Amino acid sequence: MSVLKPRVPQQAGAAVPSQPEGGVLAPPYRALSIGMVSVIFLIAFEATAVGTAMPVAARELDGVGLYAFAFSAYFTTSLFGMVLAGQWADLQGPLRPLAVGIGAFAAGLVVSGTAGVMGVFLVGRAVQGFGGGLVIVALYVVVSRAYEERLRPAIMAAFAASWVVPSIVGPLAAGTVTERLGWRWVFLAIPALVVVPLVVALPAIRRTAGGPVRTADGPEPFDRRRIRLALGISTGAGLLQYAAQDLRWLSLLPGAAGAALLVPAVLGLLPRGTYRARRGLPAVVLLRGVAAGAFIAAESFVPLMLVTQRGLSPTMAGFSLALGGLTWAVGSWVQSKGRVEPYRERLMAAGMVMVAVAIATAPAVLVPWVPVWTPALAWGLGCFGMGLVIGPTGVLLMKLSPPEEAGANSAALQISDGLANVVLLAAGGAAFAALGGGSVGAGHGLADGATVSHPAAFVAVFLPMAVVALVGAWVATRLDPVPDTRLDPVPESA
Repeated sequence: MSVLKPRVPQQAGAAVPSQPEGGVLAPPYRALSIGMVSVIFLIAFEATAVGTAMPVAARELDGVGLYAFAFSAYFTTSLFGMVLAGQWADLQGPLRPLAVGIGAFAAGLVVSGTAGVMGVFLVGRAVQGFGGGLVIVALYVVVSRAYEERLRPAIMAAFAASWVVPSIVGPLAAGTVTERLGWRWVFLAIPALVVVPLVVALPAIRRTAGGPVRTADGPEPFDRRRIRLALGISTGAGLLQYAAQDLRWLSLLPGAAGAALLVPAVLGLLPRGTYRARRGLPAVVLLRGVAAGAFIAAESFVPLMLVTQRGLSPTMAGFSLALGGLTWAVGSWVQSKGRVEPYRERLMAAGMVMVAVAIATAPAVLVPWVPVWTPALAWGLGCFGMGLVIGPTGVLLMKLSPPEEAGANSAALQISDGLANVVLLAAGGAAFAALGGGSVGAGHGLADGATVSHPAAFVAVFLPMAVVALVGAWVATRLDPVPDTRLDPVPESA
């Protein structure tokens, strides 16, 4: 595959690591790899645990109608954090955005865990999302700078493997805590895990990838235009999500305002040709958004569907997603093998087909005679497909990015991911609310086996997302760049 060969960056205040034999746990990489995996472990544990507690939190705070907003609030503010982190990391290195991001991530959990009303809960999710946006882009920059190209698939597979234990333990632990102590303790206990990444990861990053990349002209200052576009994309996504949840004629006004802010911001921040799936980097960025958006929008409703439609406890509903952590790691491991390099794009296309099949199969559980464990098996297949797709998009992006643009391009990849989550959650949430989903759980205890008569609300979420995943299978056929075509990953205008 024709790609731009990355250069080894020179960093201010940090020695460039040698390229020794061995893997990501070789002595020069060991502390760095363990530290970064511990950061991903924290994010993974939060995602699985909070997802399990979310239906109960929404019910207790009288916010089931805003259930999708509890997820999209995170992704909305993470968009701004991603753009800021990309520039911050290119200018000063990834250490500071990573440290600030972990702190904001923990603070948001505390705010949500102490919230008395759904509005405050959503504010906490927004703060948490800003921190998460800073963290994920900073980690991608560290990978692009600190690891030689042959090791990048392996460290990305290690990131995926770090989801296995949280996927199994997280739902069980969170469900047990939710049922015995209350959902708030799930949110308030997770920040204690911040100590491990701070102690292990930050010193290792400071030694290996802590400074800015030196270029011939020196580091450039913050691009104020991109910061304004970042504010536009975040604000626009928030307005669009609000309009989708309100479902009144007056909501067309904030919806139109959100689109007016969102469209030019997206065109300015993503690679030229992304929306057309232009071959190479634009298609890589688009695929990341299509895959993550369809999958997350569907997965967010799986626990709620099982609790309200089939009467599962929060513990068992969350545990239905546990198999996915293992199969996702297996998919990433398959893609990390050097011998699959010639078949990588084909495997990614096949992975998207698996995701589509999983999403389309999950709502079969709405039929009473279908076994309640059907979504668990479907999600195992879908997560295997995601493992074949998500890690390789990061690897391909790093191949196509010179070191001085690693932050901006990593931000573009994560913006596509987060924006697709917001837009597809907004669409799914609107369909869910329009078909009576907002009344799910009203007057019932979520753990008491209550069911409601609105299964169509869930079908309206899952089936469109399956179609989106099939579109991703087509995009995956366009990842190989057109030979001798110069890429323009960060255009001045689109």
